Amino acid sequence: MLKIRIPASTANLGSGFDSLGIALNLYNYIEIEEAEGCFISSADGSEIPAGEDNLIYLSAKKVFEKAAVPFRGLKITEENNIPFARGLGSSSACIAGGVFGANEILGRPFSKDELLDIAAEIEGHPDNVSPALLGGFTANAADGKKVCFVKSEVSEKLVFAAFVPPFELKTADARAVMPKEVSVRDSVFNLSRSALITASFLSGKYENLKTGCEDKLHQPFRLPLIPGGEKIIEESYKKGSLAAYISGAGSTMMAIFDCGNEKAGEIAKEILSSADFNGWKYFILNADNSGAAAL
Repeated sequence: MLKIRIPASTANLGSGFDSLGIALNLYNYIEIEEAEGCFISSADGSEIPAGEDNLIYLSAKKVFEKAAVPFRGLKITEENNIPFARGLGSSSACIAGGVFGANEILGRPFSKDELLDIAAEIEGHPDNVSPALLGGFTANAADGKKVCFVKSEVSEKLVFAAFVPPFELKTADARAVMPKEVSVRDSVFNLSRSALITASFLSGKYENLKTGCEDKLHQPFRLPLIPGGEKIIEESYKKGSLAAYISGAGSTMMAIFDCGNEKAGEIAKEILSSADFNGWKYFILNADNSGAAAL
């Protein structure tokens, strides 16, 4: 049986809606092998779809179809450490795990670039599946059925404090509050900052991240869906973060520090000590620069 590790991811990074993402060292694990039928179980007790609608199963099946190989079925065991529906790429990890695992089983008929095209087709956008597969920081643009991307490794000095509330925020609900149209002025605002944050990660000029994470496209409309989210951003900046933003569609709030993991943990604990954050928890993470991997 093949065992796979897939990283969590944080996407959008403020201004880079549906295009920017970073892989993080919080992992789901999948054991997968061919079988006669569908056999899916959870190794950690979490409730998961156990039928053919399971996202890992569906994604793996898609790779068999793309490779024109008859599909008999799969046996899958999941260990889910990435919180569900919290903006940390749990569904993308399933998709990345499914396509990566199937490709390994089939003897790697597809390159990672081609797997990304398949994964993005399933997900609908590449911002989370790209770092989940490739690792590091990725800037992505979907061109029809192909994803054009640039990957850069992220410095180990950067620390990601993920503030996770005790409630989910479905991507569909988060998208529903966004405006149907935006002004040219707001478009230019986001384009300039998305370009800035991309160049900053590629060059290591991390002092630009605060400006790069400013956004007028989605965060102002989503923050009201995350009680306490605006305060997380404010407190993170007061305590020296390089950037703070909604991770993906939410509900997780993310802050980036360069003060070391231990100090970032102290800051995160201090922020959540307020009565406003009952039930919240935090993860202190670093970037994963490898992406999906067979163990």
